[in-house]
Amino acid sequence: MKKRICAYYDYRGRVFVQEEPIPELKEGEVLVKVNASLISPGTEVGGIKKLRESPAPSEFKRPFGYSISGEIVDIGKNCKSLKIGQRVVCMGTGYALHTDYACVPQNLCVELPKGVDFEEGSFIHLATTALWAVRRGKLEIGENVVVIGLGIIGQIVSQLSKISGCHVIGWDKYDLRLEIAKENGIDRVVNSEKEDAVKETIEFSRNYGIDTGFICFGGEATETIKLLIKTMKTAPDTHKMGKIVIVGGASLNLDFPVFLGNINIYSSSRTGPGYHDVEWEYGKDYPPVFVQWNTKRNMEEILILLKEKKLNVKSLITDRFSLTEISQSVEKIINYPDKTLGVILKP
Repeated sequence: MKKRICAYYDYRGRVFVQEEPIPELKEGEVLVKVNASLISPGTEVGGIKKLRESPAPSEFKRPFGYSISGEIVDIGKNCKSLKIGQRVVCMGTGYALHTDYACVPQNLCVELPKGVDFEEGSFIHLATTALWAVRRGKLEIGENVVVIGLGIIGQIVSQLSKISGCHVIGWDKYDLRLEIAKENGIDRVVNSEKEDAVKETIEFSRNYGIDTGFICFGGEATETIKLLIKTMKTAPDTHKMGKIVIVGGASLNLDFPVFLGNINIYSSSRTGPGYHDVEWEYGKDYPPVFVQWNTKRNMEEILILLKEKKLNVKSLITDRFSLTEISQSVEKIINYPDKTLGVILKP
């Protein structure tokens, strides 16, 4: 049986690669020879950091990764629209691993269009997560939007908000992220540790107030939410109005209902309908007339935006490592968050 190299982490947050047999293809799966994978600095590296701070009580090792691009080299039974030799992007925890050969359910694979390279395609999971958050926010042309946390998802949410016709301001504490966001067309950026973010944001909104705020970072976010609320629209009866979309793994401790007024809070989880529905992942579909924006459709829309050069993820890449250097890549993300953003692994 052919072998592959696959990345793992253990109960203490140690990262390593090991050689192992390529799993046997299941019905509805394709085998992808991976060209590039993207490390998620939030979900993946954040989880590793937590294990280092507080190791799990029992020993384990787990493969990780969930966003890849590559070429199909084998196909399982009943795969409907995929073929050997096709360039694809793939997503999904447990499937689109940091490896050189990945077995992925067919509905989590989408053809990579001409004009979009493998590195761009490797952003597919996080980009689709960002698109779903923007859909949850129900943006309208001309809205004032603030994006707090300009990591990979925050950067893409900012770009998608601009594509949607909104005025966008972003907050972050790292100059590198602020510079990248500005280069990609965000209207205004604020260093939240050096500037008065509330004052700057209200002025940016031309004193109308913020219509929609996105929380795109993990960890304790209560104080940040309180600052965000100060920037939002205020009704004549003093109630705050608008929408807050939480896409990062944030923790909140807020008093309801008066403090929040009539603000709508939306949790945006994952990439859209279908993901983690095993029957859907392996080929079953929902009626399109009722479920228009499933995960696969959202993936396709991201690729269209990349092909048309409306979405720029290439600018988010700060580092490239070989798959066997995954330990070094994770250490850089942990130790130098001010200097790293998109970290690509190449088998």
